[in-house]
Parts: sequence; C-alpha cells; structure tokens
Amino acid sequence: MIAATVALAVLAAGCGGSGGGETSAVPQGDDTPKKAITIGWIPWDEDIVVTHLWKKILETKGYEVKLVNPDVAPLYAGVAKGDIDLFFDSWQPITHADYMQKYGDDLEDLQVWYDNAKLTLAVPDYMTDVKTVEDLKSKAGELDGKIVGIEPGAGLTRVTEKEVMPGYGLDGDYKLLKSSTAAMLAELKKAVEAEKPIAVTLWRPHWAYAKFPIRDLEDPKGLLGAAEEIHVIGRKGFSADFPEVAGWLKKFTMTDEQLGSLEDLLLNTHKKGEEEKAVDEWLSANPGFSTSITG
Repeated sequence: MIAATVALAVLAAGCGGSGGGETSAVPQGDDTPKKAITIGWIPWDEDIVVTHLWKKILETKGYEVKLVNPDVAPLYAGVAKGDIDLFFDSWQPITHADYMQKYGDDLEDLQVWYDNAKLTLAVPDYMTDVKTVEDLKSKAGELDGKIVGIEPGAGLTRVTEKEVMPGYGLDGDYKLLKSSTAAMLAELKKAVEAEKPIAVTLWRPHWAYAKFPIRDLEDPKGLLGAAEEIHVIGRKGFSADFPEVAGWLKKFTMTDEQLGSLEDLLLNTHKKGEEEKAVDEWLSANPGFSTSITG
C-alpha cells in the first residue's frame, strides 16, 4: 500500500527504542514515575493518525509515550526483540504475512481494530448508474478512456493494470494514468468540485472517503483481492506488563467514518507540529470515543 506523500512530513519522530515496560523518573506533577511505552510507526496514513490518537489517550492516563519510526522490517524485529512495545498497523493475513511468519512467535496479537482494508476502484456518488467495475465498460467515452491511478510501482497499480482491467474487458477502451497519489487526489478533488465523472484507484482506509462524496465499485470477480484486517501487535509479555493498556486495546475499533475524519483533520487540516491539537479537536467532536475504551 502506498501512503499519501504528505504523511512523510506529518510526524517528527524520535529514534532508537527503549526496553518495553520500563518506568521513567520524569515527574507527572508529583513524585509518581510515569510508565513508559514505546510505539513504532510507519508512514502510512492510518498508522500516523492512530499512533497519535493512542499517544494522547495513554498520556492522558499517565503513561509516558515514545514514538520511533524505523522501516517496517526493523520495526517488526524491534517488537520481537522487545525494544518496541506496540505497533498499530499490522496488515494481516496478506500484506505483512512474511513478517508475521518470521516474528509471530515473539509477538502478541492484541486486537483487530479495522477489518475492511482493501484495494478499490472508486467513483463519485453522482455517477449513479455505475455500480460495479464492469459498468465502466459502457462509460469509456464519458470518462475519456481514463482511470486515474497512482504511482507506477504501487501494488494497486499493478493489480489494476494486470488483473482488473483485462479481467473486466477494460484494457481495450481505457488507459490507466500513472503519476502519484497526490496527483490522483488532486484530479479527484477537481472532478468532484465540478461534478464531472471520474474513476480512480484507491484503497481503504483512506481520508478521501471522508473528504469527498465517493464510493467503491463492486468487484464481483474479486480481482482486487479480499479485504484484510489491521491489527495492533505488541512485544511478548506486553499484556502481563501492561494489563490495563492491553484491556483498553481489546476494546479499540474504528469505523471508516471515524478513521477518515481523523485522517482528514490531522493530515490535511492541521500543519506539521499540530498533531496533538488535531487529536484534541477530533476527540472533542467524538466525545464518547476515549471513555468507551478506557472508562
């Protein structure tokens, strides 16, 4: 999956890792030591925003939270070694299968918080007569024979061009435009504002679903692949060391609407360095969310 380019600039992260379950002598306004938790993250939109959401929730409850940002392979290795306590963006059973096979015995699979992660083709809601990918075949003229895609090297690009378009007979009438995620989103925004037809490659979860009036096309042949789950994983022993937090995590889920609105607020509305402000604003607009987990 390809994260929006803006995600790379959203988060100023520390480096290195602390031993899981340690305590720190940093004061809380009294002499009580904070309980330290290290969260690893990767620059995928959903991981950035959920990491910041949980940083806020945990800090509100008296925990000291450190964020680290290695690549995905060393991140899994860090959790398996115990240097990183939590990772909120484990895609299963396909995307991160190799890492789970290699490190799974040294991890705790704590919770499935999102169960509709998938590749899609999407159109605006006002294209009412286009319900399935197959329906695009009769709309080539209206769409100028173009499906607006993302980066050439993306897995979504390969699947769309090599599997979906031939499988639905679109490759003769359509061309997949390959550029970047940012360029695709700009084209989508321009088309929606003018109420013009457009078809784009997209994926869930993504903030575009909260920002624009769009919907996924049905894929009756299943050529885009099945939906995956996003899990919270922890280092072995995390639940024993942090039973309170483990209990909260087992209650954690997010809908498309909740996740999309948080992504839009943190990634698009607020600037770099305003992540905590964005989370505070979102929690104020969703007053029961935090207490439903920690209450």
